[in-house]
Amino acid sequence: MRISRRTLTVVTGLVLAFAVPFAATMLLTGSVAAVSKPEPKKPEPRVHQVVLPINSDDPTSMRALISTALNLPKYYRERNEPFEIEVVAYNAGVHMLRADTSPVKDLLRVVRGLTPDIRLVVCEATKLGMERAEGHPLVLLDHVDLVPNGPGRIIELQEAGWSYIRS
Repeated sequence: MRISRRTLTVVTGLVLAFAVPFAATMLLTGSVAAVSKPEPKKPEPRVHQVVLPINSDDPTSMRALISTALNLPKYYRERNEPFEIEVVAYNAGVHMLRADTSPVKDLLRVVRGLTPDIRLVVCEATKLGMERAEGHPLVLLDHVDLVPNGPGRIIELQEAGWSYIRS
C-alpha cells in the first residue's frame, strides 16, 4: 500500500501541531511535569538558647537575673518561637539557689510557676567547697541540678551555640 503525498503531509502536520507545543511545554516545565513536586518544608524555627550566669550573692544582681528570666520567655512566647533558659550559679551566686540563704527564693517560685522549663544549676565544686567551709551539707531549692563546674558548663553551652547574657 502506497501512501499519497497529501496524506503524508496531513499526518505530518497533525503530528507537528501536537508534538511541538508538547515538547516546548516539557522543556519549560521539566521532564516530569505531570508529577507534582512536594512543597518544600518550612524550616523549623531556631530554638533560642540563653545561659544566665550568677556568681554574686548581691540580691540586686539576683533580681536582675530573675527579671531577665521572666521577660525573655514572655518575648519569645509572643513571637511563638521556642526557647530554653539555663541559670548557672557558681561562687557566691550559689546562695541564690540555697534553701537557707537565698534572698530571692520566693521570686524563684514565681519564675518556676511561669517558666517551668527553666533549668537551674549549681556548680558542684562550689557547693562542695561551701560544705567544707561551713561544716554541714547544703540544701538547695527544689528543682535545682548540679553540674561538675559552673564556668565549665557556661563554656560548654556557648560552644554549643547558646547566647550568654550577663544581668
